Amino acid sequence: MKPKKSLGQNFLNDKKILTQIVETGKIKKKDIILEIGPGTGNLTNEILKKSPKKLLVVEKDNNLSNFLKKKYEFKIDVINKDILNCYDIFKYDQPIKVFGNLPYNISTRLLTSFIKLDNLKKKFEKFIFIFQKEVADRIIAEENTKNYGRLSILTSWKMNCEKIIDIDPKYFYPKPNVWSSLIMLTPKSKIEKLVNSKNLEHITNIFFSQRRKMIKKPMKLLFNDYQIIAKKLNIDLSLRPQNISKDQYLEICKCYEDLKH
Repeated sequence: MKPKKSLGQNFLNDKKILTQIVETGKIKKKDIILEIGPGTGNLTNEILKKSPKKLLVVEKDNNLSNFLKKKYEFKIDVINKDILNCYDIFKYDQPIKVFGNLPYNISTRLLTSFIKLDNLKKKFEKFIFIFQKEVADRIIAEENTKNYGRLSILTSWKMNCEKIIDIDPKYFYPKPNVWSSLIMLTPKSKIEKLVNSKNLEHITNIFFSQRRKMIKKPMKLLFNDYQIIAKKLNIDLSLRPQNISKDQYLEICKCYEDLKH
């Protein structure tokens, strides 16, 4: 089976790394597993060795989907759809574990789609994802670093993030031009309640669209009484967007929502 460039397919074929991915997920026999973009089944094989209760795979490519159905028959459930159109259909009486060597062109969209779901922890136990290294570094970034921004703030609102390993391009076919990273994301038990996740996206977009400027300007765009809000939240208006903590962005968002409702 030839990988399709149009679908961003790069098959991971190193046995040692495939084993490490599965071990990171700590699969038990009672688990329901979802694998996104299984390709020819390299990771699928390793997951099946752990004998989970159920294994579903979502594969957009028609040829690969038919190939997987013939290869595994009744051992797995193959869903021949675009994951971006079905990420919210998985409803079981237990949280599921999700694995995926994500196509680079959809990875951030898919991650943010999962984050926006209600009751995330009730639906998903953990996500074991391979991202382009640059994207992974943005996901796990802390304030006061160059990679810190919208993605790290949005992700940390609902998830604990951990980088497991960086992966050399040579372990993929075809060989990509960039390194990748394996990330484990675990939904948090307690999160700050926001009226709508789009408000947090809107606020972080305003701040980080001019990340080199002082935050006085975005605060003025959001609030008429921006100085009072800044004092209330103990925020120095001369700071840059990357200097504001994730918790402070959530507080800014809550103030913004209070004004709107």
